[in-house]
Amino acid sequence: MILLEATAPAAGSTLMWVVFIVLTIVSMVVSKNVERKFKKYSHIRTEGGLTGREVAERMLRDHDIHNVQVQMVKGTLTDHYNPTNRTLNLSPDVYNGISVAAAAVAAHECGHAVQHAVGYAPLGLRSALVPIVSFAGRWVSWVILAGLLLIKVFPSLLLIGIVLFALTTLFSVVTLPVEINASNRALQWIRQHDITTAATHQYAESALRAAAYTYVMAAVTSLATLAYYIMIYLDRR
Repeated sequence: MILLEATAPAAGSTLMWVVFIVLTIVSMVVSKNVERKFKKYSHIRTEGGLTGREVAERMLRDHDIHNVQVQMVKGTLTDHYNPTNRTLNLSPDVYNGISVAAAAVAAHECGHAVQHAVGYAPLGLRSALVPIVSFAGRWVSWVILAGLLLIKVFPSLLLIGIVLFALTTLFSVVTLPVEINASNRALQWIRQHDITTAATHQYAESALRAAAYTYVMAAVTSLATLAYYIMIYLDRR
């Protein structure tokens, strides 16, 4: 009985490490797949030859959104919508690109602007979590490390770290419906407005689906890590 009690935590820890290794490998594969698909679809031209900037501006107008500025930012796949200053930021390849990939990314980011305009609840929740998660992310690693080192004398410190990490996990989970919904809005709009054809629409879907998987993996990995910290706390307190 004593042997079983001693080996159970070790077995659980080993299993979690196996899970982490698998998740790390899968995350790397997913990330590489995103890069590969966007590189591939960047060579497939859209029917009308609109740039990503033009696609974004047209989609914004169609949704009667006139207070969002479309601008270019440095980097690759650095595209994002900032609800704070209402800017839609596109990387150079997307801003100037006339490919299916550029159109899909630009429309996806516009999807976030549409969410903001219509008051999409998950986006509002994610935006509200940003300052909290920013604070938690700055301290969580140090608090958890100290909590693990002092687990015998100050177990509450690890619990504080777990709460901070849970906030970052919540952010990852809330991000999923926000990103999926933005992609759905984007795909529906570019198809209805002939930005893509029956032949090329599948490439836009494939690109955005691959990108969505990165958010899925981030959420799953964060949940697994949170479960591991909770297991340590329960086993060693």
